Amino acid sequence: MTESSGGRVANKIAIVTGAAAGIGRAIARRLAEEGASLVLVDIDAAGLAETKRLIAAGSQPAMTLTADVTEEEAVKALFALVLSAHGHIDILVNNVGGGTSGHVWEAKVEDWDFIMRLNLRSAFLCTRAAAAHMRERRAGRIVNLSSGAREGTPWTAYYIGNAAYAAAKAAIHGFTRHAALELAEYGVAVNAVAPGPIETERTAPGFRQIEHLEYGPIRATPLRRIGTPEDIANAVLYLASDEANYITGTTLAVAGGR
Repeated sequence: MTESSGGRVANKIAIVTGAAAGIGRAIARRLAEEGASLVLVDIDAAGLAETKRLIAAGSQPAMTLTADVTEEEAVKALFALVLSAHGHIDILVNNVGGGTSGHVWEAKVEDWDFIMRLNLRSAFLCTRAAAAHMRERRAGRIVNLSSGAREGTPWTAYYIGNAAYAAAKAAIHGFTRHAALELAEYGVAVNAVAPGPIETERTAPGFRQIEHLEYGPIRATPLRRIGTPEDIANAVLYLASDEANYITGTTLAVAGGR
């Protein structure tokens, strides 16, 4: 989609972290389809280049920045570069996350710390940087990625554990709610999307192994299917658009009814 054809986020500057693959790539492509100029961030330079190529095929501009958004100085440099290039930021999508820690009785403290850093510290650092700018402009949209895991995931708990990830995504829910209250008077909306089971390049093999089991994701999901990255991208687009003008502090479950 070109700038002249408009779109639900036309002429907006949008930063998407974790944009090299999977859900992050789908979010970036969906925002670009609706007219946004994208800033793609990840530690995977090759993946970023592919996301940029896909977006460029639709004639929307995209800027790539290889950065570790769990590092304070890297985030400061990232936002300085974006503001220098574009002058302002309209949308921030905190998509970076993931990690596994095993069952709680066997989990290693270093895995716990890594998952908290990857999921929660990254969202805090990027939100802090965006909020300072958006507060001054009295406008902006921040969308965090939580997860259905914030309330526990039956198949994950039963087969592999990973309480650390559930805790981190529950923290994202609380962080989103509180940051929204802090920023509301400045016209900045902060919301979250909580995906259920979503099939990506990374998760597909695991889903194939457990989909037939008693506690598998398809049986545990009322809509009886695993979601797609596009399902999440559509929800993020909605929260980033003017259609969600009166929504803040909300975590939108996109989980097939689970």
